[in-house]
Amino acid sequence: MLSSNTLFPADKIHEPWTGHDTQTLVVAAIGIAIVVLLIVVAKMHGFLALTIGSFFVGIGSGIELDNVAGSFEKGVGDVLGSVGVLIVLGAMLGKLLADSGGADEIVDKIMTGGRRGLPWRMALIAFIIGIPMFFEIGLVLLIPVIMLTIRRSRLPAMYLAIPALAGLSVLHGFIPPHPGPLVAIANLHANVGVTLAIGLIIAIPTVIVAGPLYGKVAARLVPIGARGAGGNLIGPGSGGGEDGGGSGTVPSEPERTRRPSFTWTLITVLTPVVLMLVRAAADVWMSETAWIYPFLQFIGEPIVALLIAVLLAMVTFGIGVGFTPVTLTTKLSESLMPIVGATMIVGAGGGFKQVLVDGGAGIAIGKLAVAASLSALLLGWMVAVLVRLATGSATVATVTASGIVAPFAAGLPPTQLALVVLAIGAGSLFFSHVNDAGFWLVKEYFGMTIGQTIKSWSVMETIISVVGLALTLLLSTFL
Repeated sequence: MLSSNTLFPADKIHEPWTGHDTQTLVVAAIGIAIVVLLIVVAKMHGFLALTIGSFFVGIGSGIELDNVAGSFEKGVGDVLGSVGVLIVLGAMLGKLLADSGGADEIVDKIMTGGRRGLPWRMALIAFIIGIPMFFEIGLVLLIPVIMLTIRRSRLPAMYLAIPALAGLSVLHGFIPPHPGPLVAIANLHANVGVTLAIGLIIAIPTVIVAGPLYGKVAARLVPIGARGAGGNLIGPGSGGGEDGGGSGTVPSEPERTRRPSFTWTLITVLTPVVLMLVRAAADVWMSETAWIYPFLQFIGEPIVALLIAVLLAMVTFGIGVGFTPVTLTTKLSESLMPIVGATMIVGAGGGFKQVLVDGGAGIAIGKLAVAASLSALLLGWMVAVLVRLATGSATVATVTASGIVAPFAAGLPPTQLALVVLAIGAGSLFFSHVNDAGFWLVKEYFGMTIGQTIKSWSVMETIISVVGLALTLLLSTFL
């Protein structure tokens, strides 16, 4: 689900198939198998397995030996430089939210409607938070609420987690101002407003099917509870089962004298949401020459928005509930311990993706898709699916597919262009697996094995992709 600045040269997509293209695809498949086998069979730590798999793919794809490590390091650096910082800030905010009793305030409100409607309320909360937010930020904000709701309700973890994950993921892939849809809109010269309106029409039933409805199935396929789901309210668990590791630790009873009010809890949690939404609105409706535009861009930057929320939380969830400055500092330090291993695994996932991109897997995938000679809508979805499978990045898949499809979509009416954008967004979410840093983020947060993550998260992503395509095809017959 992570973004990348790497683009595939459009002209190479239309070049004849070569032996190197076959080589890169075979090597990519073997590399993915190596990562899975090292973790599942050899019980190797995910970071080491991904590093070894990355070097194999880099060497096997023909990247010069002195550039293989550099390619991996670039991918790790890109992820840790953005998502890594967000994970750290999110863990701090989550720790204070949990220990101050703020998460209890939110869960109290969620639980008032009874247990039956909990999955639907989780999906709705995630859907609202996901409008302006990247998937990773929304996830770290929701983790304490999800975990506490699981514990309080005693319902299966996936029954509540899948609806929240679906709400965040659908918004990330389909709806502006997320980077993938915005780039696709620009490449295809589609209308932002039309795409947003149709995107919401498609997003709502997609979230329902992939979230609350599939959550019931996922809960049976992956029967874990709160203790199995990381065992931790504020950071990724350490996993268990087939890929090793033990359960996380339950936070000790916080030394607070009172709870934050529900109003201040909501204000604190929604601060980054509002700041990022303001930035998105400025991008769409404000002139770049306006005096306040640079300021709104700055405070709406994900890292800045989360930093502001953490500083606010130090007052509302810290000093405001009776924590001393020393206790507050201790808690912020404690928030980082559970996330170190998971953050490095996420970074290694980014490195694996970058080596696949630099080795030429994306170009080979593009050639296959263009040769299929499909309609612009189906071609866009298929290219995005194949690039997503090869590189693991939803944004790279969206950028690549929209660039390839642009000539075929020229002259289409605005509604059809919007549907092509949405079909590409749907394809970019297809079957997240071991080359996607988002896969490892979800796995570590919920303390699942690779098999459990595939049966829950990966299948959910595939449902989103297929349902999204079906709805775009259906609407294309009427619009």
